[in-house]
Amino acid sequence: MSNIQNMSLEDIMGERFGRYSKYIIQERALPDIRDGLKPVQRRILYSMHKDGNTFEKGYRKSAKSVGNIMGNFHPHGDSSIYDAMVRMSQDWKNREILVEMHGNNGSMDGDPPAAMRYTEARLSEISGYLLQDIDKKTVPWAWNFDDTEKEPTVLPAAFPNLLVNGATGISAGYATDIPPHNLAEVIDAVVYMIDHPTAKLDKLMEFLLGPDFPTGGIIQGKDEIRKAYETGKGRVVVQSRTEIEDLKGGKQQIIVTEIPYEINKSVLVKKIDDVRVNNKVPGIAEVRDESDRDGLRIAIELKKDADTQTILNYLLKYTDLQVNYNFNMVAIDNFTPRQVGLVKILSSYIAHRKDIIVARSKFDKEKAEKRLHIVEGVIRVISILDEVIALIRASENKADAKENLKVSYDFSEEQAEAIVTLQLYRLTNTDIVTLQEEEADLRQKIAELAAIIGDERTMYNVMKRELRDIKKTFGNARRSELQAQAVTIEIDTASLIVEEETFVSVTRGGYIKRTSLRSFNASTIDEIGKRDDDELIFYAQTKTTQHLLMFTTLGNVIYRPVHELTDIRWKDIGEHLSQTITNFATDEEVLYAEIVDTFETGTYFAVTKLGQIKRVERKEFTPWRTYKSKSVKYAKIKDDSDSIIAVSPILMDDVLLVTHNGYALRFNIEEVPVVGAKAAGVKAINLKDGDVVQAAFIANTKSFYILTQRGSVKRTAIDDIPLAKRAGRGLQVLRELKSKPHRIFMAGPVFAENSGAELDLFATEPVKSEEQILLVTSKTGDTKEINLSDLGISERTSNGSFISDTISDQEVFAAKIK
Repeated sequence: MSNIQNMSLEDIMGERFGRYSKYIIQERALPDIRDGLKPVQRRILYSMHKDGNTFEKGYRKSAKSVGNIMGNFHPHGDSSIYDAMVRMSQDWKNREILVEMHGNNGSMDGDPPAAMRYTEARLSEISGYLLQDIDKKTVPWAWNFDDTEKEPTVLPAAFPNLLVNGATGISAGYATDIPPHNLAEVIDAVVYMIDHPTAKLDKLMEFLLGPDFPTGGIIQGKDEIRKAYETGKGRVVVQSRTEIEDLKGGKQQIIVTEIPYEINKSVLVKKIDDVRVNNKVPGIAEVRDESDRDGLRIAIELKKDADTQTILNYLLKYTDLQVNYNFNMVAIDNFTPRQVGLVKILSSYIAHRKDIIVARSKFDKEKAEKRLHIVEGVIRVISILDEVIALIRASENKADAKENLKVSYDFSEEQAEAIVTLQLYRLTNTDIVTLQEEEADLRQKIAELAAIIGDERTMYNVMKRELRDIKKTFGNARRSELQAQAVTIEIDTASLIVEEETFVSVTRGGYIKRTSLRSFNASTIDEIGKRDDDELIFYAQTKTTQHLLMFTTLGNVIYRPVHELTDIRWKDIGEHLSQTITNFATDEEVLYAEIVDTFETGTYFAVTKLGQIKRVERKEFTPWRTYKSKSVKYAKIKDDSDSIIAVSPILMDDVLLVTHNGYALRFNIEEVPVVGAKAAGVKAINLKDGDVVQAAFIANTKSFYILTQRGSVKRTAIDDIPLAKRAGRGLQVLRELKSKPHRIFMAGPVFAENSGAELDLFATEPVKSEEQILLVTSKTGDTKEINLSDLGISERTSNGSFISDTISDQEVFAAKIK
């Protein structure tokens, strides 16, 4: 018959994975609440104990121990057994090591241990107390994997190992993280709980203050420790121990002498050095690992006049000099994983020790009673020695002798056996007094053991005495310092920035970059890397401590600290805003950009194509939390066909609007209310149907220019546009023609009346220059340059002069100020 079963894959997977999960939860990854050991650790300790590989004897090759463990109890890879053995020997991982090892057993730098054929190991003295009395029927036993011998399912554990050495492990659906504690403190808490079984957590915490890591450090957060002890879950801050040392020449260095638990020292040193290399915080000169046989020491040498406290705070916040330790106290309790608090751990341990002491006492009492019975028989024999010898000589054999002794003198089977096997030399000068003293001792011992078994108070006194003896022998001072409150580390971000001169550029298409002075000076401005259809709208020499604001045509403002901009060569294209700004639209363009030092002062006006205007304060754009990935509004656009056509900072000036159809309106900016960033603003100009605002600018010059789509250009006095009220129709600045009428293509202020300084196209103040060149490109690709300062003042209603004879037929394709 075939043994084929029809089962659904779901049932098979569920059943098999369930079995696997149960195995790794109970038999691999989680510690037992009673002895604090995982199965592999328990098997290592028991096997080494069974082989006599104990602390009072010599060291033995690790490979021999691993082989015995694997062959007898743990049918898994030798590396997993050796790794577990090595961990139990590492004094930076365990508060009290359970295995002593000769040779390289790894390091805090994450170095692997030497192969097991090179190292030697033996049990430590304290691990002997975990195994004490194991041969007195104190613990349950189970058959090993091949049913050839039995192994203990838990150890007697004369001290609370689960809390002393802690545990870490990952299982199916469960993980555990129990920190190490101070042996003396744990024992004090256990002793108190023995006397006060209903003790409250706060009282126990007067004895057990908190975790005590073998690596020391500073643990912050008493409330979180209490929460963890109450629920099994909590998070504390663990901080390195540091001090400041003065060096020659007014310099200082930060010395680290203790680091957080389970942190890899070499990785930590490298991360600190990366901070130095990448200049993430200014002032670190050198990072050295000066650890030696005398202890851990990391030296962070600082430059002269460096801000020591800021550097230390940065390193604590952004490296593993300070970490969070998450309590997740999960242990196997009665074959079941449970998240346990301190009271449960201690009460389970006490209950375990009670079982051990009672079982041990019963074993010892039974043994003492057997010995007493024999001693009583021997004492009787000595008093009738000659008769007994005669009886034995008259017997046929051993069995007959025993029977005769039982019948004639009423000895028991055990006493008769002891008498007939008694060696003759024992009869020489046999002192009955010695036997009587032994009898008295045995009777007293039996009475004491009976009291332990029968009286709980006596049993608990024994438990307390044994715990205090262990504390006296192995107790040591606390290594980790406890602080009640976790200190929030505040860092002034401005102090982290290395101030240096740089150039920032922004193109209309949204490409931004920061360029070193060397790269900028090695090129001309025209050599800037950009797409052919893009245009440079802003560049300026600035400091890395300043800020860049960019305003787009869709009413969004984008913020970047200058030091965060990517350093790119002037001839390279730069980083596009859409790479980081998730809400940057495909048709969005940068309209205006500027460098600012502060967000406290400053006001902008913004005008839309459909004639809305608003004023908004710069403080509305104080850096927001998500600035790296999101822009924020500076103006709301109500109509999808609308867009911003002008943004500019203002003081107390007039604003001039010029429309596509040739209307100009000038009014004081005070007529525009200051509103919030998300507001749409108010009406700026009363547009005719089909008309749009073509240009808007601050009227702080004496004249402005107009370029029409037919290639006509003119210059008009600002005063020809009298100051009026906001929302008016404005005055015509072109003469209307019946055929091929002129329409305004571009307009702006003319700065030519001020002369004698270098041209700055992007300044918020009037550019002082003798030349202001307008570059006009026709639809056929012809390019003409017009020096606006050479133009005379034209009447308000004139249509200006054509740039060339053919421009009117070709029409203007593009124009910009050069």
